[in-house]
Amino acid sequence: MNNSEIQFPEINQIPKEHSIEQSIELKQYLCNGELITWNGSTQDVLSPIYIKHNNDIKPLRLGSFPLLNKEASLQVLNSAVSAYDLGKGVWPTMTVKKRIEHMSAFVKAMKEKRLEVVKLLMWEIGKTLKDSEKEFDRTIDYITDTINALKELDHDSSRLKNEQGIYAQIRRGPLGVVLCMGPYNYPLNETFCTLIPALIMGNTVILKPAKHGVLLLCPLIDAFKNCFPPGVINIIYGHGKETVGTIMESGKIDVFAFIGSSKTANIIKKLHPKPNRLRSVLGLEAKNPAIILPDADLQLAVEECVLGTLSFNGQRCTALKMIFVHENLKDKFLELFINKINMLKAGMPWEKDVMLTPLPESDKPRYMKDLIDDACQLGAKVLNTNGGHVQQSFVFPAVLYPVNNKMRVYHEEQFGPVIPIISFSKIEEPINYMVESNYGQQVSIFGNNPDKIAQLIDPLVNQVCRLNLNSQCQRSPDVYPFNGRKDSAEGTLSVFDALRVFSIRTMVAGKENDINKSLISAILEGRKSNFLSTDYIL
Repeated sequence: MNNSEIQFPEINQIPKEHSIEQSIELKQYLCNGELITWNGSTQDVLSPIYIKHNNDIKPLRLGSFPLLNKEASLQVLNSAVSAYDLGKGVWPTMTVKKRIEHMSAFVKAMKEKRLEVVKLLMWEIGKTLKDSEKEFDRTIDYITDTINALKELDHDSSRLKNEQGIYAQIRRGPLGVVLCMGPYNYPLNETFCTLIPALIMGNTVILKPAKHGVLLLCPLIDAFKNCFPPGVINIIYGHGKETVGTIMESGKIDVFAFIGSSKTANIIKKLHPKPNRLRSVLGLEAKNPAIILPDADLQLAVEECVLGTLSFNGQRCTALKMIFVHENLKDKFLELFINKINMLKAGMPWEKDVMLTPLPESDKPRYMKDLIDDACQLGAKVLNTNGGHVQQSFVFPAVLYPVNNKMRVYHEEQFGPVIPIISFSKIEEPINYMVESNYGQQVSIFGNNPDKIAQLIDPLVNQVCRLNLNSQCQRSPDVYPFNGRKDSAEGTLSVFDALRVFSIRTMVAGKENDINKSLISAILEGRKSNFLSTDYIL
């Protein structure tokens, strides 16, 4: 590390363009198209960035948000249910063209809030300025791509079919009321990757922001309010038991969209009294390994593994969370890998070229230390200087070697800057790890021998859903499928797939006879139906 101690700033050392001028005291929640004032309990929001003042140092208080109770949660639920109105509401029966116009108005309004959202991403979750900007811009691109994908989908649906003497028009219809819950590590982008397709397909939505990253949605609330009909998008805040628990127990949620831990997802799903009627779209844990073969390009493997393990401090489901390196390359890989990590810049999110930043979860430093201590007690060593050192909310990355299956870090998704490394002599060792793992999202393979790579591809694509050749695991580009096997996911998310996940194929059909020909012609020519229509969106 190019500095052994992270330097938390004094308030006057923060660049003016990145400073928080005043706290955000969120006093309202969005329900039925109105911002309703909350007079009950609130939750303070503390930044992972500590501020020095004289001899004191403490996290900066960013503001607060409401802790809604059961009554307010049911009010929000009823708003979404009424707006859907058993499929008769304005939004679910609206033309695709009109829904796209509403979404286009929203993305236009959202672009105007870029600076505010980016700043709050830095302060609320400690994401670097560069990555915060990237998250916002990628989200804008995602919405635009979703609009274009829906146009293409609608083009394919904008004609009648005639099969075996039966006329039919097949379109995709909404599913009902959707509860969307996003993750704290991508509180904007991954939240919107379920929220946007759910909305644009005609569903009504209740959004509960991630536990960290609540305030960064504040600049967008007016856009939600002004760009969509009342009740189409509603926002709740508060403890899960009072809000999410109350809503799920009602049985009125049709789709549960969640990105987080499988433990939490399972608890929430079980609260629904009619589980067979609940559709779930889940992005869950992963323990993605990197496998470095004896003929790998070491420089490339090191570069990609550093990015894969430590981008946003390893707080990504797609992060590399276990590295298997062939024993013939072990010593050289470890030397290069540790040297590269020692060169990474640690500091505040707005600092130029910074890579390592404070962690947003207050209990994460303790958890990281527990994993490190457990591994060291069972034979591993921290190989890099200052590895695992904790300073307030900051944890310096720890490279652990050799790791074995008795250690917690071998099995648990660390979701932080702890990097377990194992050497292997037979390829069956990392393959068996993947077979026995509870997770099956991705794997990275580093090597140059086409015969050996080909032999690995065929079995491993049946263990994971994405195999990355000589590159880190990742989600992008968003047009590619993003899913997982086993406990890693339920449902596929991509620009293309998400439109289908949040909708269902529905059709109007009739036998080919004079009555139906006359009837269908009259409906089409008079533009009497939004569903049965041959209008083409340009």
